[in-house]
Parts: sequence; C-alpha cells; structure tokens
Amino acid sequence: MANIFTSSIGKKLIMSISGLFLIIFLLLHLTINLFSVIDSFNGTYGSADGLFQAGCDFMALPIVTVMVPVLALGFIIHIIYAGYLTMCNIQSRGGYKRYEVASKAKTESWASKNMFALGIIVLGILAFHLTHFWADMQLKEFMGSEAENPYLLLNMTFGQWWVLVIYIIWFGALWFHLTHGFWSAFQTIGWSNDIWVKRLNVIGYIFATLIFLGFVAVAVNAFLQANGIIG
Repeated sequence: MANIFTSSIGKKLIMSISGLFLIIFLLLHLTINLFSVIDSFNGTYGSADGLFQAGCDFMALPIVTVMVPVLALGFIIHIIYAGYLTMCNIQSRGGYKRYEVASKAKTESWASKNMFALGIIVLGILAFHLTHFWADMQLKEFMGSEAENPYLLLNMTFGQWWVLVIYIIWFGALWFHLTHGFWSAFQTIGWSNDIWVKRLNVIGYIFATLIFLGFVAVAVNAFLQANGIIG
C-alpha cells in the first residue's frame, strides 16, 4: 500500500482517479445549471415549475446528497495531492517543476507545464463560489434549514459585471486544466497506445470546450436575467 503513495506510478494513479471524480462532478454540476438557460427560453426562469428548480430539488434527494460529497472529496484529494507532489518536486529538484507524466502526447504544452498554477486559480475562485451557492443551498439543507431560491442566488451572484468576469476567468483556467488533465487521467490508467492517446487528446479538448461554453452560457444568461436584458 505504501508503494501507491511513494512510487511514481502510484502518485500518477491517485491524481488520475481523483481527477476523474472532478470530471464527473463537473458534468453533473453543468447539467443542472444548464437547466436555468433552458428556463429562459421556456419562459419559466424564476418559476417554481422551472427545470432549474427541479434540478436543485433533485440534488436535495438523499442519494444525491450522499453522492455529491463523495465526488467533492475526490476533487479535494486531487487538489491536496497536487500540492503535495509540487512541494516534493520543489524539494527534490531545487525548483518548481510539475510532476512528470510520461506520454507520447503533447506533455510540453503550456497547460501541462502550469497545471499546479491553474489548479490554484480554480481552487481560489471555487472558494468564492462555495460561499455564494453551496453555503446557501446544500449546506443549509444539510443543517435542516430551507435553501435559498436558486434563481435568486444566480441573479444576486452574476448581476454585477465584475463577478461575471471573475467567473469567466475561472472557467478559462478550468479549460486549460482539463485539456491536459482529461487525456492524462485516462492515459495513466492504461489507455496509452498510440491510437487512444491521440483520440483522448482530441476528446479532452472537446470536453473542456463544452464545459467552458456551458458554464459561460449559464453565467451570461444569469447576468442578462439579473439586469433585465432578457426575461
């Protein structure tokens, strides 16, 4: 068991598996949030009958309430272990250098060389995000209180242009992080042949772009709703 935490392969495996938790978490999170955009087209934005409200109610179900913290825990492990590996590399090499991932793909891309810095940006704005949504919704429900209106939270958060800009920067950092992390995670768990490395590299860019565009659409839609431009 100790070899998992000390060997090069074991370290990569922990980063890859915990990174896959992040991918699943993002897909679930984006799906629910995109319902708010659909509500704008359906004319149900802000309504108790809206899809976004239904999605938030779904997230409050016991089975989901248990699953989300598990996914989030995998995300937290990913962040903490990335920091640990970076510190180990600094100590062992006498300077900053990312943890190595042997691959035939483009490991020398800007994203691959700055994964830790990108992770810090993602983590920093994530903390800001949690105080605006998770603390007023899932945490309140967990504590036995009534959650805030999800549409109201969207409007209050994204109603100011500078908050929208901060979030778009966050989504951009997440895009760069995912373009490298997606194929790297699958490559580490065994999909490392010439054909699949190339395919996963392309799929990673497509996945990261869809995640970026989806979250930007949610944020911009909420900004427009909050300022009465649409709705």
